[in-house]
Amino acid sequence: MILLTGANGFLGSIIKSKLNNQPVITLGRSAKMDIICDLQTDKPVLPAINLVVHAAGKAHFVPRTQADKQDFFAVNVTGTQNLLNGLETALQLPQYIVFISSVAVYGVETGRLIAEDAPLLAEDPYGMSKIQAEKIVEDWCVKNGVICTILRLPLLAGANPPGNLRAMIKGIEKGYYFNIAGGKAKKSIVLAEDVAKMIPVIAKIGGTYNLTDRFHPSFYELSGKIAKQLLKAKPASIPLFAAKIIALLGDLIGDQAPINSRKLNKIISDLTFDDSKAVKTFEWNPTPVLDRFRIK
Repeated sequence: MILLTGANGFLGSIIKSKLNNQPVITLGRSAKMDIICDLQTDKPVLPAINLVVHAAGKAHFVPRTQADKQDFFAVNVTGTQNLLNGLETALQLPQYIVFISSVAVYGVETGRLIAEDAPLLAEDPYGMSKIQAEKIVEDWCVKNGVICTILRLPLLAGANPPGNLRAMIKGIEKGYYFNIAGGKAKKSIVLAEDVAKMIPVIAKIGGTYNLTDRFHPSFYELSGKIAKQLLKAKPASIPLFAAKIIALLGDLIGDQAPINSRKLNKIISDLTFDDSKAVKTFEWNPTPVLDRFRIK
């Protein structure tokens, strides 16, 4: 029996679809879940489970208030602890746990082929909450003899994606998206479907892994792929000097500005992650996002 949290989310729903030939119990706040439970406040009552896939979590965004910041810890840390507490009182402990984490734990905005042994330097609430949740899961699994797998994921691609990718699609569709300095910066990305279909395999092996499409497309390539599907012209590019002027104006506003110097540096810099460990350990062979990404 498999327990899946976050089944209503973007990745969780895809994971559920890939487990359709296996018995799956879903857990969450929605009335559509098999087990209705708010992990922020409650310890779930669980049956005997063999595999836990913990995909529930508060998605990354820039918090505006202290309450927003605390929500990351309530969902990602307290929620994870309550889940583990519930597992301890189940009919039997699971054999395997897969925890969906994020490359945000590394706390970097630039870098190339960052590996799993890099220091976890996140200082933002989202990244810090994921670091704490990883530690809680790892310690619990060691204590209870459960095989633990942690998947640190970058930008996720798939039909109707969330977050920054959705914003890019909307910007290209509405005509207000522009690349900067040719959009040459490369970013790690992975198809959610590729992650989902490998989970039953990875779960039995254990370990911590970055997963990417191994191609790391540039903004130019990714925006061109999206524009083609939308039957739009390829987005124009803003020269770097012009972008720097706009960013300086944004510095006067701060982090709430659409663009400032910090955000500009992030946009024009490579940020890629090394998944060669996954290749060596379980023959990770993902599809390049540019080959199969469909926005709808």
